[in-house]
Amino acid sequence: MTDRRLLRGGTLVTLDGAAGYGLIPAGAVALEDGMIRWVGPEADLPDSYANWPATALEGRLVTPALIDCHTHLVYGGSRAAEFELRLTGTSYEEIARQGGGIAATVRATREASEADLIAQALPRLDAMLSEGVSMVEIKSGYGLDQDTELRMLRVARRLGQLRPVRIRTTFLGAHALPPGWTGTRAEYLRDICLPALRAAHAEGLVDAVDGFCEGIAFSASELAVVFAEARRLGLPVKLHAEQLSHQGGIALAADHGALSADHVEYATEDDARRMAKAGMVAVLLPGAFYALHETQAPPVAAFRAHGVPMALSTDANPGTSPLTSLLLAMNMGCTLFRLTPEEALRGVTTHAARALGLTDTGRLAPGLRADLCIWNTDHPAELSYRIGFNPLHTRIFGGSA
Repeated sequence: MTDRRLLRGGTLVTLDGAAGYGLIPAGAVALEDGMIRWVGPEADLPDSYANWPATALEGRLVTPALIDCHTHLVYGGSRAAEFELRLTGTSYEEIARQGGGIAATVRATREASEADLIAQALPRLDAMLSEGVSMVEIKSGYGLDQDTELRMLRVARRLGQLRPVRIRTTFLGAHALPPGWTGTRAEYLRDICLPALRAAHAEGLVDAVDGFCEGIAFSASELAVVFAEARRLGLPVKLHAEQLSHQGGIALAADHGALSADHVEYATEDDARRMAKAGMVAVLLPGAFYALHETQAPPVAAFRAHGVPMALSTDANPGTSPLTSLLLAMNMGCTLFRLTPEEALRGVTTHAARALGLTDTGRLAPGLRADLCIWNTDHPAELSYRIGFNPLHTRIFGGSA
């Protein structure tokens, strides 16, 4: 049975162009079988849609649904104690070297069953959906052994069955060395990470491959073997790059045609040129910048100058960005990184979709998925302007509210 629905009398934010909001006042959107069929001024509505069941929007704002394109949503335990340590001046690197940081979450995640991980992740996911998120990328990387890495990815897939949301999974076995590891980093990648990647891919659990290129994690030359294996498996890559220092990760990512480089606080003008040439997205993560009290912001001006699309995400994780509000991430992107509200909105829609390699969402246009948000406001800048306020009226996922 055909499912048809007409939204009438809203202010549409189509983002269907290279610049500007693509505003259509007094607009209408026709939805059919989970797809957008028509978008435009209500005065131009074709007769063929006029008798479809209609919802009056009463001037409310309509945008594409939001996309959280970089999260570590599945994990065990909490790292609230580290929050206290950082407030006393202990650095993230010092905490990691003392057995905290990622290693602490690895221990808690290994001890958690699939049921435990689902129970802990669902409230975080529900918080995101309540703000209009329709798609979430979820990384592994808190197992650092094959069994736990696969468990995390299975849980991520399961979340997409338990809630009306699209989940994209990313294998992040090259996140850190496991607690107690006595071999070299190259040996860990060869003996643990790559076999786990192959097993996860064979089980259909991986949509992309990521790595952490940093002094406390892996070098660009070490990560090259992971990206080479991803290419052999036909998987796209992305990279945590230039977050705490400049390690040459963007050059590696660009050489491998990566979808994105994420964090990028220490990226250079030359990195921006490389990313533009490679068609990469810069994923900005202001939650981590805020939580870690960082002072060096990403080179937004260079990204603008070279035409590098900028996505925004929560980086939801237990240690360095315990953030599940994409609306707050938009405000942080504007306040901390000086993005415009339009850039922030594109960062959680159009450019976030691109960072995940997707072309069927992120705009209001015929032929795209009917994933959209109706907001109790009439101007898109409101979504970035407010702090701690959720103006969502209705989230529509696949054409259904």
